[in-house]
Amino acid sequence: MKVNSFFTLALLLVALVSCEAQKKGSDSKVNITSLKPPTGKAIAAFAEGCFWCSEHIFEAVVGIDSAVSGYAGGTTKNPTYELVNTETTGHAETVLVYYDPKVISYEELTQVFFTSHDPTTKDRQGPDHGSSYRSILFYLTAEEKAIAEKSLESFEKSGLYKNPIVSEIKKLTEFYRAEGYHQDFIEHNPNQSYVRGVSIPRFELFKRTYKGNLK
Repeated sequence: MKVNSFFTLALLLVALVSCEAQKKGSDSKVNITSLKPPTGKAIAAFAEGCFWCSEHIFEAVVGIDSAVSGYAGGTTKNPTYELVNTETTGHAETVLVYYDPKVISYEELTQVFFTSHDPTTKDRQGPDHGSSYRSILFYLTAEEKAIAEKSLESFEKSGLYKNPIVSEIKKLTEFYRAEGYHQDFIEHNPNQSYVRGVSIPRFELFKRTYKGNLK
């Protein structure tokens, strides 16, 4: 079964409120984080729809120390969730991944990216729609850009998706940490309706599709 078909079936079977509707209710300030990783570690960033799901997925992969939910790819300084949700800031919900490059490579992270969401739906993931849910492969160096382009081309030819991939490849210049209640959301809210209806099925599909090592 192609990944697209699974997502469509899952969404038809479950009546859900959208991710943005579940995220209301916080006035937390958002601060920009340093893009300098700890000694011996590296960072990478990916936007692939609801960051609750993405954070949970990336943190399950061997070699990844942690993932932080936030916003990247836009032009507005110090965005809040409420502002990003207006779809006027240019930001996408993004996870900043801290990883050990001796254990997992940036190239392998792109494999996680392409197997953990549907990269063929423009400005949409499942029930969530708008530019803040678009698919973006961020890079920090020219080498990473080349890797991202090669990975996209490889998945385009793989036959995994029946429609063309629309993921952007974009340089990461800054990242804004999301409000505290978004961090480790699935861990703290395992029975929340969106988590049970969308996030967990997406995670289970990823585990069946991804060929790398999971914790």
